[in-house]
Amino acid sequence: MSRPVAALLLLICTMLWGLAFIAQKSAMDSMGPLTFSGLRYLIGGLAVLPLALLERRRRPAPLTTNHWWLIGAVSLVFFLGSALQQFGLITTTVTNAGFLTGLYVFFVPVLGFLIYRTRPHPIIYACVPLALIGIYFLNGGGLDSFNTGDGLMVIGAVFWALHVILLGQAARLTGLPIFVSAVSFLLAGAFALGCAFVFEQPDFSALQSGWMELAYTGLLSTAVAFTFQAIGQQYVPPANAAIILSAESLFAALGGAIILGERLPPIGYAGAVLIFVAILAVEALPPLWTRRRTHIPRNTN
Repeated sequence: MSRPVAALLLLICTMLWGLAFIAQKSAMDSMGPLTFSGLRYLIGGLAVLPLALLERRRRPAPLTTNHWWLIGAVSLVFFLGSALQQFGLITTTVTNAGFLTGLYVFFVPVLGFLIYRTRPHPIIYACVPLALIGIYFLNGGGLDSFNTGDGLMVIGAVFWALHVILLGQAARLTGLPIFVSAVSFLLAGAFALGCAFVFEQPDFSALQSGWMELAYTGLLSTAVAFTFQAIGQQYVPPANAAIILSAESLFAALGGAIILGERLPPIGYAGAVLIFVAILAVEALPPLWTRRRTHIPRNTN
């Protein structure tokens, strides 16, 4: 797969995730956050399981103990990031959620360096703050009040950053991106639903009013989007992928405007422009710079 196609897959992920913020928030009217998360990920895992088993059959190389530990780590940070995000949406707005979740753009290169000692391309150091400023402007140039939900979103952003890093690593090492995604969905969903029975006592008769939210988030923003992420991240470095995925907040704001009647302030449109400038720069400039250095004539005198 070419890198532009992989980047396109990641952009599709951002659209599906951004619109999912609305479904995630409205679902809290009929069920608890753990119940919603558990059902959402079990639906997503079961939906993608046939493709995962087909992929596994075509690549029968055995998975090592280290591979399974890595898949377990992906599942754990996936559960923690999604659970914290879902709890945060109870008390924070969709716009704030999109902004604060986007902080993983900053955490990915930092954590990637701390864990794997990988130095990103220098363009990252310009594009990360550019994307963060864009996300900040998209939110109107500030947060009106920082509450508990906002704090949970910030902590969750750390786990989403770890998920970007570990998922890319697991997909590359196993060569089974769909299989890794399916296992992480099912493990995270089973654990979340188990916790729901302990802490929430879910009333499944109330799920009828939230079936549309479960269907969208389970099938599209989970089965499709996270699988696309796992496939795309095999061909895009984690820090670059994080900046592409930061466009999630743009689609969250767009969905809020169309469905919830929210409107961006003028500065918000400037933020949207900055985000896409960062995305284009991080994808276009490194190849152009490499091509330019390759074609620089050498002085043979």
